[in-house]
Amino acid sequence: MNLGSDMGIDLGTATVLVHLRGKGIVLHEPSVVAIEQQNRKVLAVGEEAQRMLGRTPGNIIAIRPLREGVIADFEVTEIMLRHFISKVSERSRLFRPRVVVCIPAGTTTVEQKAVIQAVMRSGVRETFLIEEPRAAALGAGLDIFQPSGHMVVDIGGGTTDVAVISLGETVTTESVRVGGDKFDEAITRYFKKELNMLIGERTAEALKIEVGTAYPNNRDKEMEIRGRDMISGLPRSFPARTEHVLEAVQEPLDAMIGCVKHVLEVTPPELAGDIIEHGIIMTGGGAMLNGLDKLLTAETGVPVYLAEDPIACVAKGTGRALEELDKITHTLISNKRLA
Repeated sequence: MNLGSDMGIDLGTATVLVHLRGKGIVLHEPSVVAIEQQNRKVLAVGEEAQRMLGRTPGNIIAIRPLREGVIADFEVTEIMLRHFISKVSERSRLFRPRVVVCIPAGTTTVEQKAVIQAVMRSGVRETFLIEEPRAAALGAGLDIFQPSGHMVVDIGGGTTDVAVISLGETVTTESVRVGGDKFDEAITRYFKKELNMLIGERTAEALKIEVGTAYPNNRDKEMEIRGRDMISGLPRSFPARTEHVLEAVQEPLDAMIGCVKHVLEVTPPELAGDIIEHGIIMTGGGAMLNGLDKLLTAETGVPVYLAEDPIACVAKGTGRALEELDKITHTLISNKRLA
């Protein structure tokens, strides 16, 4: 069997990462597909399609086929997966790979079946599903197979997954459909409502990264942004500050904190003691929001740490899951089990 062709896929709302066994992460591209509206012809996938977002002529649409961690457009997801899998697969089609795919913690059986179907139709041999926080814990280098509790907060583009893991399995878990995208939407909404200014998705994201923070008085920056004035309808620029972003993202932050607190409340006391000792590990692109670790520490009283490579943690974890497949197969959902 060609183990080198086995792969792990972090099928995210914002990005797709592919981990090839023995080679590490070989693909990191946006989950975007550009399509011609009339005949549904695919024009571009990934980075090429991302460049078209918000800039396409009327007959071309750039679609993000995953919304809030689940498949919103099955057909387009399948096209995207097939494109990425064939891009990283070895030339020989003799060996069909086994694939481990990440899913948010709260997905339904119907959503799980949709993911398995989309992956299987991309020409793989066997598909396993693993919950994102468990993959993130593996990718962050935690030894989850010990009888000791670890808590992971994985903040992706569409969902935040919170889980307590012990003996290789998830003890308590909860998922909220709040992630990096919700921060961007909240920023766009704030500027529209409070400052009568329309800004694009990419401007909102740039603002979040460059000047944004989750914790008061943690940062003080300014960034010149451009958009459209809603009153005059003309282009306008504005010096956006850190406090604008902090105010804008309060609602998604509250939902996220509520989720973390709830998981802590229902965690068995012995494991809660372990969590205080080990701290909480944050992974995912959304975890990189300035001051988020400080905010969670202040709200929970538990030390919070950002994983070494937060964006790649889940993808790395799928790679480790492939290596530990014998240990964890019985806890994974597979195409054979859901058949």
